Amino acid sequence: MFGIHDPLLFLLSGLLLNVTPGPDTAYIVGRSAQMGWRGGAAAALGISTGCLVHVFGSAIGLSALLMTSATAFTVVKWIGAAYLVYLGVTQLLTRGQPDATTGKGPPAAPDVSLGQVFWQGALTNVLNPKVAMFFLAFLPQFVAADAPSKPLAFLLLGTIFIVNGTLWCLGVAAVAARTASRVRGSSAAMLWLNRAIGGLFVYLGIRIAMLEAR
Repeated sequence: MFGIHDPLLFLLSGLLLNVTPGPDTAYIVGRSAQMGWRGGAAAALGISTGCLVHVFGSAIGLSALLMTSATAFTVVKWIGAAYLVYLGVTQLLTRGQPDATTGKGPPAAPDVSLGQVFWQGALTNVLNPKVAMFFLAFLPQFVAADAPSKPLAFLLLGTIFIVNGTLWCLGVAAVAARTASRVRGSSAAMLWLNRAIGGLFVYLGIRIAMLEAR
């Protein structure tokens, strides 16, 4: 149907991949702890948007070009690595202004908007060639050889995978926000949480920089 085979296996595999903790989950949990459910939801939707870009790119051949062109791969890789390291260092160096109520310590809430959280999540995936490699390796396994429109089947599979992943991530954001509600009242805890997110960005940047085209 629709040029797809083994749909149940695809759904099960996608579910297992989505629930496996990784950097995206860590980013969502961190933003949820910082900003509550809205921050976590913005991070989750941004990450899903970045994945959707790769799905569309794969369907029309852009991601395949990225994987076969060493120059294109290297350019995207270094742009993505530099962007993530920049975000991480900025987060690590942020000290914050004194709290208006106590006159000391960093503010309980980070100086970042929901829009910034969304675009950071989106760009960390858009500028990560590893995400393109994943979709190019995983989705074609479930596209039938006799599919009337392979790009359409690819888009359908990618959309299903991303929708399921988004629902899971929104649930993670809700649980993390509820669990960390007390943490947001501690300026010291928030400072260390900011540093943890900054360290995560730097780590992701280094990982992307070490990627090699296959």
